[in-house]
Amino acid sequence: MEPKPPSAARTSLSHIMTAVDTNLLGTVHGGVVMKLVDDVAGAVAQRHSGGPAVTAAMDGMTFLHPVRVGDLVHAHAQVNWAGRSSMEVGVRVLAEPWDRAGVPPVRVATAYLVFVAVDADGQPRAVPPLLPETEEDHRRLREAEIRRKHRLTRRDEIMASREEPR
Repeated sequence: MEPKPPSAARTSLSHIMTAVDTNLLGTVHGGVVMKLVDDVAGAVAQRHSGGPAVTAAMDGMTFLHPVRVGDLVHAHAQVNWAGRSSMEVGVRVLAEPWDRAGVPPVRVATAYLVFVAVDADGQPRAVPPLLPETEEDHRRLREAEIRRKHRLTRRDEIMASREEPR
């Protein structure tokens, strides 16, 4: 398979937040932002892999600022790392007022998701290797490898602890 650069699948989605998106505190429910994050990350994973890909894990979701009704929310995503059949997709979420031009967007969330490309039978299938283009792409790749190593180590330690006698 030919390697693909992150720019080949990079995608953005935007959504104007309305009253139906709010929680009991009057701000936008975190789950609404999480769905936008999963949607844009899924689009990126499928574009990179050239077919269906499913969410396998959310490696991290950090909410930095509240999102308010009337905010125009932009989710920008790209593949940070690709393995045999899995990919890490990084998502940056920005918000700005929908009715005022020139107001700088505020970063409201960051997330890292792991996707697995699947075939028609739901079995893992190969994905193209990632070909970083910029220094930022290389940084994102290095950090994704660290997150992967921690994720796998955590999984192995949890599985080992389940085998220990009590």
